[in-house]
Order: sequence, then structure tokens, then C-alpha cells
Amino acid sequence: MKVLGLRNLQREEGQIFYLRKYTCEAIIELPTETQYAPLFFTIETSPIGKKIIELSFQKPVNYPLVPLKKAILECILAEEIEGKLPC
Repeated sequence: MKVLGLRNLQREEGQIFYLRKYTCEAIIELPTETQYAPLFFTIETSPIGKKIIELSFQKPVNYPLVPLKKAILECILAEEIEGKLPC
């Protein structure tokens, strides 16, 4: 299983500057097929600068959730560090 990226990434407007909300589709390469998993995630910056990412799937995915969530979180964090997420 491999996360190829995020598509249709959109940021929801909010009034809290340290909390950003996004919707997107994760492109997931599974052993048998490629799936598009719609998801919602938030990135919260703590007072000491730590990034806290929470995500939820909008529909069920036919793959174990623990490794899938870990891979998607790593992809989101990498895009955040590279500055590819909308501000």
C-alpha cells in the first residue's frame, strides 16, 4: 500500500488562525487497484509549535485503517513541511 498524493485539496475558511481544516481525496495504491478515498483533516498548531493532525474518512475504505491512516498522515505532514498545502 502506498499513498500517491492528495487531489482536490480545498481549505475551509475559519476564524481561528492556529486551526486549518481541509477536504480532499487521497490517492491510494493498493496491491489490486488504485482507490480514491475522500477525507477530512485538520492541522492544529499547539502553543509550542507542534503540528497535531487529525483525519477522518468520509466513506469506508477496503483496507486496514491503522497502516492507511499512518501513511496518509505522513503524506499530509510532508506536504505541510514542503509548503504545498493551501494557507
